[in-house]
Amino acid sequence: MIKAVIFDLDGVIVSTDDCHFKAWKKMADEEGIYFDREINNRLRGVSRMESLEIVLEKSEREYSEEEKLQLAERKNDYYKQLITELTPDDILPGVKDRLEELKKNGIKIAIGSSSKNTPIILKQIGLDGYFDAVSDGNNITNSKPDPEVFVKAGQMLGIDSENCMIVEDADAGIEAGKRAGMRTLAVQNAHGGDYSAENLLNCDLLKIVSEG
Repeated sequence: MIKAVIFDLDGVIVSTDDCHFKAWKKMADEEGIYFDREINNRLRGVSRMESLEIVLEKSEREYSEEEKLQLAERKNDYYKQLITELTPDDILPGVKDRLEELKKNGIKIAIGSSSKNTPIILKQIGLDGYFDAVSDGNNITNSKPDPEVFVKAGQMLGIDSENCMIVEDADAGIEAGKRAGMRTLAVQNAHGGDYSAENLLNCDLLKIVSEG
């Protein structure tokens, strides 16, 4: 029986994909590194430093570990500037309705995101304090597909993994959910979930949870 639903943030609750793309693109251009939308798609659900390694595959020079940290910080500074422009209007279609349905039916809701910027984003879109638990890049050591972020979310909720479902838009997130022993719902670009939907707007999430 599903007692809690844990949502990834970016691509599920709100789309910050364009913010990420613009931030990585600006940093890459400054370094003379080729970067495009296709490369950006490979960064979904991946930690900042792991994303940087993918970006640097196109680099003509080697970077020291200290330089890599500086590049990642520079990208994050650009990204944080961009997400300050987010508003509640940027919440993806159908999300608030699905969240309210779950709450009204006694289903716990949580965030499970690898992003360290989760608190900023939730505040900008008016959902800070809205979820029963938030597990993000600030309280984990390992990024998806490691299940740590979802396992910790379940622990924060006090609900066993077998009674949790995760909603993800990245394959790495779906794998993490399965490794956590949770049911999985793949939306947007993700594949391989126990359930799948194009988006939450046209998804009868409450029915899926009830059947799960």
